[in-house]
Amino acid sequence: MQWETVIGLEVHVQLATRSKIFSGASTAFGAEPNTQACAVDLGLPGVLPVLNEQAVAMAVQFGLGIHAEIPDVSVFDRKNYFYPDLPKGYQTSQMYEPIVGPGEVEILFDDGESKRIRVHHAHLEEDAGKSLHEDFHGMTGIDLNRAGTPLLEIVSEPDMRSAKEAAAYLKAIHSIVTYLGISDGNMAEGSMRCDVNVSVRPKGQEAFGTRAEIKNVNSFRFVERAIAFEVERQVELLEDGGKVVQETRLYDPDADETRSMRTKEEANDYRYFPCPDLLPVVLDQAYIDHLRDNLPELPAAKRERFQGELGLSAYDAGVLSASRAMAEYFERVHEVCGDAKLAANWVQGELSGALNREGLAIAASPVSADQLGQLIGRVMDDTINGKAAKQVFQALWHGEGGDESNSADAVIEAKGLKQVTDSGAIEAMIDQVIRDSPAQVAQYRDAEPDKRGKMIGYFVGQVMKASRGTANPQQVNGLLKEKLDALC
Repeated sequence: MQWETVIGLEVHVQLATRSKIFSGASTAFGAEPNTQACAVDLGLPGVLPVLNEQAVAMAVQFGLGIHAEIPDVSVFDRKNYFYPDLPKGYQTSQMYEPIVGPGEVEILFDDGESKRIRVHHAHLEEDAGKSLHEDFHGMTGIDLNRAGTPLLEIVSEPDMRSAKEAAAYLKAIHSIVTYLGISDGNMAEGSMRCDVNVSVRPKGQEAFGTRAEIKNVNSFRFVERAIAFEVERQVELLEDGGKVVQETRLYDPDADETRSMRTKEEANDYRYFPCPDLLPVVLDQAYIDHLRDNLPELPAAKRERFQGELGLSAYDAGVLSASRAMAEYFERVHEVCGDAKLAANWVQGELSGALNREGLAIAASPVSADQLGQLIGRVMDDTINGKAAKQVFQALWHGEGGDESNSADAVIEAKGLKQVTDSGAIEAMIDQVIRDSPAQVAQYRDAEPDKRGKMIGYFVGQVMKASRGTANPQQVNGLLKEKLDALC
């Protein structure tokens, strides 16, 4: 039987507010355990929550960024359950009237194809604390610093049909929230994580299969691996005559498998009801319009501009616009050197290769955008050739060059890499190579004319060696051909 996979994601994005969603406690990452949980976060008697207006603004910005409906009124509810890291015994969330309504996200694939994934809604809620198992033998520690941190939970429709689509969707969400500046998107620190709902059904069947929810997956790679395992598990179970149970599972990356945690709860298990301590949130149109007017250029618009105005390919535009840091770096390189294609080639090639080898984000690049732009400019004006440019890049990467305003020039000068374009000097080197290579000259002269093109490479190599790589390759090729053909 042929099976179809059905996937929906619930993405939890930690909003980049300085204080928590209902209190003034800090949201800074890395503090000592239980030093950033105040009386409001703990739900102590007599305290009342006060909604963080910045969290509201960030949620609305996201909604506008995915062309979603923004309701005039949204309401906070209490989701009741008991767990050690939830000191109040309930989580303040939005069940029935969320702050962001239906929208959509476009995902892109490497082959240039795209697909639109519907977003059902996005709602605000507070995070719970964190249970710590590793450092306590036979016991569990509770760190409540994270309790009350503002989250935006983005709930997709079950529109994804493969692990590849799910990872692309998660990357698109990451790109949008980081462009907007509403989250740093740091998955290693828990700023973004997702629950993956997976089911399978026979191809052609309209009804959905029974789904399993994989909780708190925190990397793009793990999302793909968790889905791949879960799909295989469900298909094998069904083909053996079994039934998929609706449950919550966890993904173990070390074992590369999902494991059952508990039977999946339904909404009525949580006894949702409107929070009595918080008034409905009412947004007027002027407020929404103000936020819309101040949105930055988002990935889709930037990608279209890179293609339309700068003439980049769909692939290059997609790669360079995927992250805000990458896009801003590329735009500055282009601004300095003036050639979009060369800037794109160097950013995606030499720079990205070096960053990947060192495990660095582009924001931590030792070579600044200004330095790379200057370097490309020196290739464009024939000061250096491509081979020398790579030497200059490596020197800049390792901190050579001094003052950033002329660092590429300083390296070129210090290493004697300036390209030789004096035709007289190049001719003298060519004449010497020809005199020193009688056997190769004879082979060239005796070869068929259509085969001489491949043989010229030897002479080019010798001239470049004699010039220590500084001779202009185009001039070398042209002059060599003239002189060798004259000997035939």
